[in-house]
Amino acid sequence: MLVSILEEFGCQTGTIHQTGESGNELHLVAQIGLPEFLLEKVSIIPFGKGIAGAAAERREPVELCNLQQDLGGIAKPDAQKTGVSGSIAVPVIQPLTGKVIGTLGIGKTTAHEFTPAEKRRLAEHATAIVGIFQHKRIGHD
Repeated sequence: MLVSILEEFGCQTGTIHQTGESGNELHLVAQIGLPEFLLEKVSIIPFGKGIAGAAAERREPVELCNLQQDLGGIAKPDAQKTGVSGSIAVPVIQPLTGKVIGTLGIGKTTAHEFTPAEKRRLAEHATAIVGIFQHKRIGHD
């Protein structure tokens, strides 16, 4: 699933995080394109920290159109080392409970401001992830 999302948006990196049992942190369950040194740092992200954590806490898309220039207090400093410029994370919300159960993040190596249509489409993919979480079929398919 993550591969097809990256292809659709022309992105080089992607992550799927699932909310942990505590309900206030995200656990990395799938990724494509992240540098090895960053994997440990993004394996568990508290709500409110980084782009994914901010999307989970705010319950809305969080984007940085040029991560290489604008950390804006949202992204962690090591995020610049990824080589990604335009990035966005959207929350995965369980429709029955309204709880944030994860996040979906994608990134491009070029600066990019995601359009409202792109944000809606990414949110549709996040909704599809709800079913995957329920069936525990996380991966790169």
